[in-house]
Amino acid sequence: MQPFPRTDLAAEAQALRQRSAGDAAALPGVQAEETQRGGFSVTTVHILNDMGAQELCKPIGDYSTVTLEPLLRREDEAFEQAATLLAELLREQLPLSPDAAVFVVGLGNRAITPDAIGPLTVEHVLATRHLRQQLPETFGAFRPVAALAPGVLGTTGIEAAALVQALARDLQADAIIAVDALACAEADRLCRTIQITNTGITPGSGVGNDRSALNRDTLGIPVAALGVPTVIDAGALSENARMEGLFITPRTIDAVVRDFSKLAGYAIDLALHPDLTVADLDMFLS
Repeated sequence: MQPFPRTDLAAEAQALRQRSAGDAAALPGVQAEETQRGGFSVTTVHILNDMGAQELCKPIGDYSTVTLEPLLRREDEAFEQAATLLAELLREQLPLSPDAAVFVVGLGNRAITPDAIGPLTVEHVLATRHLRQQLPETFGAFRPVAALAPGVLGTTGIEAAALVQALARDLQADAIIAVDALACAEADRLCRTIQITNTGITPGSGVGNDRSALNRDTLGIPVAALGVPTVIDAGALSENARMEGLFITPRTIDAVVRDFSKLAGYAIDLALHPDLTVADLDMFLS
């Protein structure tokens, strides 16, 4: 059992564990730092070894969490600044050669709004693989990108990981970017942050419904994951045992999912095509 409430956010797990251990205590195998980048607060957690992984109940790797307060306040140019920052962080987590082929996967159930971040993000991803093949003279400068929302086991009868593995092999992908909804433990992080990590992802882990993992070990290629916490474990907010197993989402979740899906998709596009701008993407994706 985890020593703190269920959370998919490494930054939150680190903060909760640090609070439990005492501010002066060093968490073995864990390094964390908070910086300001582009007007946004960024918390970076490095899980360095097995001891760190055990401390935070997260795989070894790097995790960057961006708090999106300026965007939520609808500040001028906040969307463009947020998308640009997330693109930079994604490139840091997933360094690629200019011609590396990337497969973007939107995990989750489109029919359940808090779980629809992944499928809706795919709608904002610039798929270029077919264009490069059919019109190389026009689109040859673009990185080959394919995108798919594979659905969930309950509606397809197929593990998302199995579909992704088969398609990644067929597409000869060099890397995968997976997008999914996450769960958090503290209300001030709910629908206010985005996490980017180079450790991959286990679909459904945030709500205790673990499926097959998508990571370098299972797929044989680098996997970056981008996630938004759209639900919170009600058990973390109440000592009432009847709340255990319940998850809460904001009443504005429809708008949140729509806005964050666009932000995530644009961030991926800017990361994979650094010469493009938000205005370019508006034109291509309109």
